[in-house]
Amino acid sequence: MTTLKSAVIIGGSHAAVQLAISLRQNGWDGTITLISDEAYLPYQRPPLSKAFLSGSSSEEQLALRASAAYEKLDVSFKLGVRVTAIDTDKRQLILDNDETISFTKLALCTGARARTLPIAGTELSGVHYLRTLDDVKHIKQSADSATSAVIIGGGYIGLETAASLTKLGIAVTVLEAESRLLQRVASATTSEFYLNLHQEQGVTVKLNTQASALQGDRSVANVVCADGQTIDTDMVIIGIGVIANTELAADAGLSVDNGIVVNQFAQTSHADIVAAGDCTNHPNPLLNRSLRLESVPNATEQAKTAAASLCDIEKPYAQLPWFWSDQYDVKLQIAGINQGYTAVVIRGDQTSRSFTLFYLQGNVLLSAECINRPKDFIVAKKLILQGNDLDPAALSDEAIELNSLLSE
Repeated sequence: MTTLKSAVIIGGSHAAVQLAISLRQNGWDGTITLISDEAYLPYQRPPLSKAFLSGSSSEEQLALRASAAYEKLDVSFKLGVRVTAIDTDKRQLILDNDETISFTKLALCTGARARTLPIAGTELSGVHYLRTLDDVKHIKQSADSATSAVIIGGGYIGLETAASLTKLGIAVTVLEAESRLLQRVASATTSEFYLNLHQEQGVTVKLNTQASALQGDRSVANVVCADGQTIDTDMVIIGIGVIANTELAADAGLSVDNGIVVNQFAQTSHADIVAAGDCTNHPNPLLNRSLRLESVPNATEQAKTAAASLCDIEKPYAQLPWFWSDQYDVKLQIAGINQGYTAVVIRGDQTSRSFTLFYLQGNVLLSAECINRPKDFIVAKKLILQGNDLDPAALSDEAIELNSLLSE
């Protein structure tokens, strides 16, 4: 008697959907079940703080795939339920409705959750985090009657939200605890550019400013800062980063260290369990280091590797990290990781809305931040992967085509 193989995917993320698709592409002929604690079929997350919040994209347009596509792939869903435990010995999952699900192979695509702010008043109406579709629906409800908003956190999510709310005619104040915006993820030049960009659009930015309490009678009415100032507001959005969802893996005895630890094949410390996406700490041979990334391209590519492993196919993961952010009419595209750079070269006019920052270690390109320069971004990715010595002066000289710096 042949036992039917069953692959179970925990999570409703970009990684989860790609993993299901890739399983079928790699010849998986068993069942595929995707479990998500959200009530929706998997949806795109990047537009939540941008097009969906600003009203230029509908909920229907967020769908990663139409339901018919999942039917064709023969993928079944369990939505609105949460996995509470993984029994690796019995190969079973326990759900919060007391149901148990058996698996032959398991994929963890549990993603990350919003980091909470430990101050008084976060339970008040009108106070929001931004991570899920429901989060943004609640923000939109508050925005319908709001004339002012305070955003706590000057990272990408906070700034994208500021741009979207500004488009809706809401007066926005951004509070950033650090000395500049995007301090952990971008250079001082890029930080200064985004500070000026938001101020030009009417956003008030307060640096070196921490929120110490939120006040109001049922609904938030003001934000009290550590320096004593009080800011009146109709709504508050907290965007201070995310925490990887690793608890299930840790409780199941899997290796966890700043994410679920996986190898180059997206395999965890259990032979039949893989993981992919924001929740993983994975090796990247191109960067010669392990890291955890919050990136859709990383999630989808790692999911392809994870699916291959479940089908006993070796497909090592080796992708250059890249990211993007849309704010107003500005698209930022980032290739590579700028950690360890010794020099920054600017191509274009940094006072305009079109320039590129190249980060080099010696004469080797590590990373590029491209402001409204998609062609630079495409070539920069190739230059980084080649790892050749480059003349910094050639990178800055717009009379020299970047393509000419590529090896034949």
